[in-house]
Amino acid sequence: MRNHEVTTIQPLLNSDGSLREPGWSRSPVQVYDRKAIKAPKFRIKEWDYYLILSDSGKFGVALTVSDDGYIGLQSATLLDFSTNWHHTETVLNVFPMGKFKLPPSSSEGNTVYKDKRLRTQFIVGTGTRHLICDFKKFDGEKDFYCDITLTQPKQDTMVIATPWAEKKTAFYYNQKINCMPAQGYAKYDGRIFEFNPETDFGTLDWGRGVWTYDNTWNWGSGNGIVNGKPFGFNIGYGFGDTKAASENILFYDGKGHKLDDIVFNIPESSYTDPWTFSSSDGRFEMDFIPLIDRSAKIDAKVILSDQHQVFGRLSGKAVLDDGTELEIKDLLCFAERVHNKY
Repeated sequence: MRNHEVTTIQPLLNSDGSLREPGWSRSPVQVYDRKAIKAPKFRIKEWDYYLILSDSGKFGVALTVSDDGYIGLQSATLLDFSTNWHHTETVLNVFPMGKFKLPPSSSEGNTVYKDKRLRTQFIVGTGTRHLICDFKKFDGEKDFYCDITLTQPKQDTMVIATPWAEKKTAFYYNQKINCMPAQGYAKYDGRIFEFNPETDFGTLDWGRGVWTYDNTWNWGSGNGIVNGKPFGFNIGYGFGDTKAASENILFYDGKGHKLDDIVFNIPESSYTDPWTFSSSDGRFEMDFIPLIDRSAKIDAKVILSDQHQVFGRLSGKAVLDDGTELEIKDLLCFAERVHNKY
């Protein structure tokens, strides 16, 4: 089992720009410093991505602020699972290369983007994350606005530090924070979508790093209440040298339960046909029924992005470290496959 846990507070990178200690941790003990990177600015990728799903209200909101070197990608998504409708709007920036000044830590600092059409703010407080997005002409002439507060309990998270075998200055440093109760609302087309902190949760995907040019990955995540306690999961694989650790984990009542390898069994017929997930240790065996394929493709020859983020419902079994088996039934979540060249 390749699950080396990093527990020492230390710089993320060596003096030559390589990862000091590849592996996973329950909190970001390795300290990211953009100045320590030994790669051109246009190769550095930094992003904050929040996904907030409401099982009770049958809707979801996703917000992104990113600086990917020679391109910035700022977006908002609204999903309506009662009708399986969704819309994503994106603002692109040319060669931001650090000018957005995204914080070096997920634990403090504010992420802010503003132009004439879009204002996005992620404000990190003590035990809270306040998300505001004001998007003019989000869908035709229709505006989008949301004001959401996530409560972040003291709990385990999933942090991964992954190198690339073929390029020692390439690395992926990422934190997934699951099971954050959500309250607030989104407003669109005369409708108000309200989050209920008793049932609705947000997830943060916080990433910093330098990637190689051509990568494909799978990622899945979800949150809910199981047997009266918060439950979440994070699964994924696909790029980088993951010999030290995978990013597969269960969260239950604030504690992380590390998993080994997970396989995404995606049907060749269609992304909206039923999937399954299987695990090498038998601790994550799931059926996944898709509702929405949020697909997007950009093919500009040098830059390619082919994305399928599929939202749906998960059912099956999840096994904790002590052997306790949890029955998962119709958990609202997502799983994706993405191929990028950039």
